[in-house]
Amino acid sequence: MKLELPFGNTTVTLNIPGTHPVETIIPNETPITPDPETIIHKALQNPIGRKRLSKLVQPGDKVSIIVSDTTRPVPTALILPPLLNKLLAANVEKEDITIIFALGIHRSHTEEEKQNIVGRDIYQKYHCIDHNLKQCNHIGTTSRGTPVEVFEPVSRSDFVICTGNIEHHYFAGYTGGLKAVLPGVSSRRSIEANHARMIEQGTSPGNPDCPVRVDLEEAGKILGVDFILNVILNTNKQIVGAVAGHPVKAHRSGATMIDAMCKREIEPADIMIVSQGGWPKDINLFQSHKALEHVKAAVRPGGAIILVARCSEGLGDKIYEQWLDNTSGPQDAIKRLNHVFIQGGHKAALIGKLAEKFELYLVSDLLAETASKAYFKAESGVQEAFESTALQYGPQARVVVVPYGGSTLVVGNNKS
Repeated sequence: MKLELPFGNTTVTLNIPGTHPVETIIPNETPITPDPETIIHKALQNPIGRKRLSKLVQPGDKVSIIVSDTTRPVPTALILPPLLNKLLAANVEKEDITIIFALGIHRSHTEEEKQNIVGRDIYQKYHCIDHNLKQCNHIGTTSRGTPVEVFEPVSRSDFVICTGNIEHHYFAGYTGGLKAVLPGVSSRRSIEANHARMIEQGTSPGNPDCPVRVDLEEAGKILGVDFILNVILNTNKQIVGAVAGHPVKAHRSGATMIDAMCKREIEPADIMIVSQGGWPKDINLFQSHKALEHVKAAVRPGGAIILVARCSEGLGDKIYEQWLDNTSGPQDAIKRLNHVFIQGGHKAALIGKLAEKFELYLVSDLLAETASKAYFKAESGVQEAFESTALQYGPQARVVVVPYGGSTLVVGNNKS
């Protein structure tokens, strides 16, 4: 069987001998009929749990629109025009609208990246700024003790709109919704307090009631987010659905759509081969790790996972790299995280937990010594990685291939 797996902006080829039982898992996508603008317009015309924007926003309101950063595949340049048109039709002035890139703890954008995200015309006509971790106002505390510290321009707004896309997320249940606020435009202290809840019971992809999401949604309520516009993307990063309206109710409607399209239950694999889905999802190892979390429940204990991720920007986080340099191995990283949660360091511990349970292989642009430091066995190509695992697990080993791991949730049925 010949397969193509996304790798950065290109693909890599894998040939699997016929002796292996092979299953390829891809999202259950339906053909696209309406154009993106029609899909978004319909969502805005039929908001869930909220009135239409024209009934909510007032002339003179200072409006913040939070958009995703360059590490996310969100087609923001397609989402913004219909949304901005609704605001302008409600007599909101252009000068009163600020578009804010939700960086969380990610690096700042270049001017070119900002322009590419929103589109040249919007970038020239509207105030577009990066979130800044160090310019946040304290506005409250969640019932779980998380300080709510939000980027000052957002906290001073009269009307806040969150945009993004919805897919499964390994510790927040799903992306999208109020995740645009926390971690998107929050302080490092807020982000670390919220993300520390990922080690609590109930954390899993596809769980809307997991501790991290419950906490971040309370933070969004404290801020007073007025409206969301989230899209559903297929594997080609095309818009196939959209939801708008109430920050939680609309998000849950979108989550149901994602489950139907992207969640699969299968017989567990001996060898799991997963790609994060190409650029920008595999821009670094910090982001690419998510694919492992989305497939780990469908791999037999002691099995192998081959991660295919270009990682053109390396590890992707300085603190993550420091932990890899300053810990003796997976158990040490896990012990440190259990003692005190540190954002960035959590990545070393989470991958460490996987390395304790599975054989981890990495096909990337990273140096072999870097991959090894991150608890992976480096391979020069996906074919070489597969052949290494096949020698260990035998010619009849069950193989599961997930080309779009960042967008696919695979769980084992535990019937065998």
